[in-house]
Amino acid sequence: MTTTTATAVETSATPAAQPLLAFGGRVLIAAIFVLSGLSKLTAPAASIAYIQSAGLPLPQLALAAAVLVELGGGLALIAGYRVRLVALALAGFSIVTALAFHNQLGDQNQFIHFFKNVAMAGGLLQVAAFGGGRIAFQRS
Repeated sequence: MTTTTATAVETSATPAAQPLLAFGGRVLIAAIFVLSGLSKLTAPAASIAYIQSAGLPLPQLALAAAVLVELGGGLALIAGYRVRLVALALAGFSIVTALAFHNQLGDQNQFIHFFKNVAMAGGLLQVAAFGGGRIAFQRS
């Protein structure tokens, strides 16, 4: 009778690749925030109307805050500036926007957007937990 043992396959990145993977991950997750912030800047009236449709107060102030968080936070995440704090802020923003704007879970489109925001928050919590890696303006 012959027995076989399974050997674990190493699936983690090589140490040399880890900084590039961390940087690439930050860029990819930040891209949606940067693009969304730029979109709000180029079409403020449409953004204000959307904020009003959700019933939020002070839509102009909400727009300014959203642009600051999305554009500023996204660029800071890419640059690697205060990565853990920025990732936490963006994760919180993602959950708040999921609850405020994508809470009609019976609508398949809103359901997908809701859980997209939840997934982004999850990825951002990973960044907050493990930091931004070595390729960063301010290493954490």
